[in-house]
Amino acid sequence: MAAPAALAQPPEDDAPAAGRNGPTRGEPLTISRAAGPIEVDGRIDDPGWEGATRVTTWFETNPGDNLPVETPNAALLTYDDRFFYAAFELTDPRPAAIRAPLGDHDQIGGGNYADYAGVILDTTNDGKTAVLLLTNPRGVKYDAVSSDASGEDSSPDFYWDSQARITETGWTLEMRVPFSSLRYQGTSPEWGILLYRNMPRDFRIQHFTSRLPRDESCFICHSHPLRGLEGLPEGGSLVVAPYATAAQSSAPRAGLGTPLESGSAEGEAGLDVKWLPFSGLAVDATVNPDFSQVEADVPQIAANERFALFFPEKRPFFLEGIDLFSTPIQAVYTRTITEPDWGARATGRFGETSYTVLVSDDQGGGSLILPGPQSSSLAPVDFGSTVALGRLRHDLGRSFVSFVFTDRESDGGAYNRVLGPDFEWRPTPVDTISGQLLWSESRTPNRLDLADEWDARELSGHAARVWWSHGTDTVDWYASYWDYADEFRADSGFVPQVGIREVYGETGYTFRPEEGAVRRLRTFVFGDRTEDRDGNVVFQGISPGFGMDAKWNSFVRLRLAFDEVRSGDELFPTQKFVYTVQLTPSLKFSQLVLDGEVGDAVDFANRRLGEGATVRLGASVRPTAHLELVANADRRWLDLDEAGARGRLFTADVARLRAQYTFNARSYLRLIGQWVETERDPALYTFAVDERDTDLTGSALFAYKLNWQTVLFVGYGESRTLLTDPARRDETYEPSGREVFLKLSYAFQR
Repeated sequence: MAAPAALAQPPEDDAPAAGRNGPTRGEPLTISRAAGPIEVDGRIDDPGWEGATRVTTWFETNPGDNLPVETPNAALLTYDDRFFYAAFELTDPRPAAIRAPLGDHDQIGGGNYADYAGVILDTTNDGKTAVLLLTNPRGVKYDAVSSDASGEDSSPDFYWDSQARITETGWTLEMRVPFSSLRYQGTSPEWGILLYRNMPRDFRIQHFTSRLPRDESCFICHSHPLRGLEGLPEGGSLVVAPYATAAQSSAPRAGLGTPLESGSAEGEAGLDVKWLPFSGLAVDATVNPDFSQVEADVPQIAANERFALFFPEKRPFFLEGIDLFSTPIQAVYTRTITEPDWGARATGRFGETSYTVLVSDDQGGGSLILPGPQSSSLAPVDFGSTVALGRLRHDLGRSFVSFVFTDRESDGGAYNRVLGPDFEWRPTPVDTISGQLLWSESRTPNRLDLADEWDARELSGHAARVWWSHGTDTVDWYASYWDYADEFRADSGFVPQVGIREVYGETGYTFRPEEGAVRRLRTFVFGDRTEDRDGNVVFQGISPGFGMDAKWNSFVRLRLAFDEVRSGDELFPTQKFVYTVQLTPSLKFSQLVLDGEVGDAVDFANRRLGEGATVRLGASVRPTAHLELVANADRRWLDLDEAGARGRLFTADVARLRAQYTFNARSYLRLIGQWVETERDPALYTFAVDERDTDLTGSALFAYKLNWQTVLFVGYGESRTLLTDPARRDETYEPSGREVFLKLSYAFQR
């Protein structure tokens, strides 16, 4: 399983998020200009560090509850006309125990198995969102946007430099961040800042320079006020990043099983531009962007799934201010823009108001979700659209009000328009109330050849969601209500289920032993009831269980699920055991994961009840600091035992092996092999199905990166599909495609 994001907050994976109000911020820090030049080389001996602000007060926030740290840390802060600087001196009684894997950008290692440190900068000083800039002892960098409302997103990348060194007493780190990479207001702003160190040993140890009370789970709100910044640049920076690609594809000459025939080599060129006319506004533009994925999405089992699968956004153009598009109802999902000719975006802030507006011309391709109360389907899109997306958010202390809109105008007169307000209110230190109300107006394409619903009909409807969370150090509860009309559509978002009303509630109690193998144990129970618009139960269930953090940086979550699930006109009672076990015992065995469920399973395709299981295995092994092997193996099966239908309905498998050798923090070689197979018993289906579908894919990639936009990629990919000859009872994996490609881009910065 791929390494998780380097979360700066202690993981509470089995607890609902709870907002807070009125937190105690860290002590103010005053920063001054550097006394001289600073070279970022991991050695903190330059003249510029003389007189820099020194921070030596740190707290252990996990597993201890804001205790004094046992391993002293010191941080230095300063700045000059162009850059913000931070340096760290991090002691360790056993330097040999430091976990420092090499990896690609954003692959510094998950928080449970790799050391890292860095800064968390709230440059808008809103106490809600911040930029995380972290580095491990090998100099591998991680950057992300963290929001107290929506969590942490590592998709955005920023321009900044860092170097680290392992020493006889621990390790040191130097960081340099251009002001042009940050968003702030005025030339003498006040920021918020947190300094952070992660130390995984038998347990995950986390150090912060502010106390993080456990009965106040907001995170950014506890940052130190950072004062003394003066004469910062007001903007004017420009980044121009042209790119060129070349690729040659091969396909079977006359269908699967015939020799591959190479097509002509094709080249593409395009341009990305980012301009900061002033410090509070970023303008992005792209022409013929390269939205190909260097690494394909990790495959997911789709057999017996009722609703569309979600894949995260990875494309750089869409990532500026991505947190602004995060709302209770996901009205914006930028992966619905599949192949744009051009795009433009403005993201900024004035006073207490933030905004982002994006416009793009999409050539089409991909699929759109056709939602329903019991399932969703996908319709191919072979027509173009013009897409506009925007959100305006106004902060009111720790709360905010907001307005979002989306507009997709498609060829042939089809359209989908969505708009409405949302809010987050924090009335007490332990309560957060959030909600959103949307209205959509649509006209479907006149394309019955693509979808039965697409007959140019007009649709309109609402979507609403409200939730309330309450939490202390020991007791938490969470309640929410959804209401989606039958005709609500969000073609530029991700809303796979409509025509329902849903009520959800959860409560839990947490124990935190100070000693022993378990350091956190949360018992919980939750219930859920979903009805269609006629009052028929679509799903209802109750589930008790517990989750805990334990030795070997482990997390365990076990629960029983007593559910009723509708398929067609029938409601099926089910009982299941759902489990998650994660271990990160060492750097060599950096992650071991087992999760899944076993018990009753509804056969949604044929509307009957059976028994089955889903098992997901994952492992990340590092034989050396340079080499990482990541393996995933998922299996799902469903058995039937009723008159006229007995036996294994299907078995679905996904296996993936990813080997990456990282030469240094800038270059690596990666090999990926994937196998996806579904075996079925056609005699047990009520409609015609293939007995077996199997695909093999493989790829090799060499990458060299100076930064996230100055890159060289050279790659090769091949796919094969199982071909069965019934007459000869022969099976072969025949080539179904092959591609070689090259990409070169360079970011010119001013």
